[in-house]
Amino acid sequence: MSTNAVNGSDELVIATGNAHKVEEMRAIFAAIAAEMGVTPARLPKFIGLESCGVSIQTPAEVGKTFEENARIKAIDYAQQTGRPCLSDDSGLEVNGLNGAPGVISSHFCTDGEERGMSRSERDEANNRRLLLDLSELPTDQRNARFVCVMALAGSSAEPILTKGTMEGRIGLSPRVPAGNNGFGYDPLFLVAPDYQSTSAELTAREKNRVSHRQAAARQMISYLLRRKPI
Repeated sequence: MSTNAVNGSDELVIATGNAHKVEEMRAIFAAIAAEMGVTPARLPKFIGLESCGVSIQTPAEVGKTFEENARIKAIDYAQQTGRPCLSDDSGLEVNGLNGAPGVISSHFCTDGEERGMSRSERDEANNRRLLLDLSELPTDQRNARFVCVMALAGSSAEPILTKGTMEGRIGLSPRVPAGNNGFGYDPLFLVAPDYQSTSAELTAREKNRVSHRQAAARQMISYLLRRKPI
């Protein structure tokens, strides 16, 4: 069986409703493959949910960890689409907040509840909440990391999971927010080890070389290249 045959399919669905994340993940997989000398033909074609031709319902993310939520989404989307699906759950952990926002990173401003806000509205409100919660904390308690867990689900009983992190620190005003090349908490996140640039100030290529998704995707590509159908 060829390496790009995943459950008999030449396509692998990047199963997320976040268009920014779809494009970022495609770029990351392409860059890693090129770096490894892997031709596109050796990997599945990465497509979005909109290409599946079916009505999609977003699964409830009720897990208490990134691993649980990634697994929930991959299995649910694979069942809905009838195709192998790659989902991820990612977020921000801040040391001085005991790992918060964690799994509720995308809805931190509403304590994890969906309130019908647009993505940009949530991003702005989340960032305001984070800076407020950190306003009394010194620099050494503002250390943080982006975490990404990817889950690949198909016909097998249990998805394949990979995990990556990106270390950094939440900056202080007026240094942050800064940058226009990211989303979410990127404008607040000063990237380790030198803490000179926020994630949103990096170019897409620079970010994709060091990001948490890059680390998880590199492990996932290694799995796909081992010719194991899912």
